[in-house]
Amino acid sequence: VQLVESGGGLVQPGESLTLSCTVSGFTFSTVAMMWARQAPGKGLEWVSTFSPSGNTYYAEAVKGRFTVSRHIGKNTLFLQMNDLKPEDTAIYYCGKGFRSFDSPEYRGQGTQVTVSS
Repeated sequence: VQLVESGGGLVQPGESLTLSCTVSGFTFSTVAMMWARQAPGKGLEWVSTFSPSGNTYYAEAVKGRFTVSRHIGKNTLFLQMNDLKPEDTAIYYCGKGFRSFDSPEYRGQGTQVTVSS
């Protein structure tokens, strides 16, 4: 099992980023996949979920700004982040699960997103 996030970086407030999570070693399309983030000095915070049936769910803090999607053929989960705010600064993780990761084995290593002027 392998999950690899990419796409993080340093952006200014109001800008956009798209995170990618490429998955291998399990059947990507039949499970719920989620994004979570961890800001400096804080705990892990659920951000968004893409269900097996294609339903999407978002935390209130990102609703209307973030969009989760998947490309089954590429085994990739995406998180489009618009209108980024300094409070979005965190390490972003993708993994298997609905509101929490099923296990450490099914979570990626994370990608850093920094929003600062």
